[in-house]
Amino acid sequence: MKWIILSILTALAVATQDAWVKKHFSKYNPWEMGTMIFVYSLPFLLISLFFIRIPALDSVFFWCFAVSLPLNAAAFLLYVYAIRISPLSLTLPYLAFTPVFMLFTGKLFLGELPSLYPFIGILFVVAGSYVLNINPLDRTFLGPFTAFRREPGARIMLFVAFLFSFAAVIGKQGMLHSSVMFFSVSFFTAMNLTLPLLLLASGKAKWEHYLESPVKGLIGGLILYLHVILHAHAITLTKAVYMISLKRLSILFGILYGKWLFRETRILTRLAGSGMMVAGAAIIMVCGF
Repeated sequence: MKWIILSILTALAVATQDAWVKKHFSKYNPWEMGTMIFVYSLPFLLISLFFIRIPALDSVFFWCFAVSLPLNAAAFLLYVYAIRISPLSLTLPYLAFTPVFMLFTGKLFLGELPSLYPFIGILFVVAGSYVLNINPLDRTFLGPFTAFRREPGARIMLFVAFLFSFAAVIGKQGMLHSSVMFFSVSFFTAMNLTLPLLLLASGKAKWEHYLESPVKGLIGGLILYLHVILHAHAITLTKAVYMISLKRLSILFGILYGKWLFRETRILTRLAGSGMMVAGAAIIMVCGF
């Protein structure tokens, strides 16, 4: 039961993080927007490092760490770019495909396969993403696919979901060969420090922009830190595909934020599709023990 609560709290943290970044940092270029909360999460991560015991480390840990850095960095920057150029309610739902891709990556890296009922839940998630793109004025079966083709943020987010399907299972493998807190905090400290420095060195980001809104930045950094810690603890308590499926409840929270903060339209249709995704997550929650 603990993993369910942690997974739902992770979903809420993700949706809050997305809405905060979109609302307060959209005026910056995608690189700065994406890494603003990276910079401001560093105080929380660095302080945590002083209180974490360093476990015995093996070659698998270092392999997972090295692969996860570029994989997560690319996924996160594309993720932020997608929510910057397209509505939250049309981009975030495509993250629901992560558990589908994880049917293959979970088996490949962790030897994990879901049982029958959670598999049905995953299919609900996929069907919901189809409903999400239905336009009431377009009665053709291919309408949602046309909408997907028109929306660049949706296509980018589908690719992000594919990258995250690898990142989640490789990250879990790294935790299993070290410890939950050590892998999570050390990994995100390295990534959240390295990526902004590379962007600054290449001229794609400016220090003065990072320093313009320190209070908003620290709030965003704290939300990201909570996201990291909640995710790490939840994913080690159950199969990775189950945890990620519940984490995708962030889609529903994100659509509500889209209506509340950004006045996004066609919310009822998008909530219907998201409702199917939530139903799939509920099946996973009830049967994924």
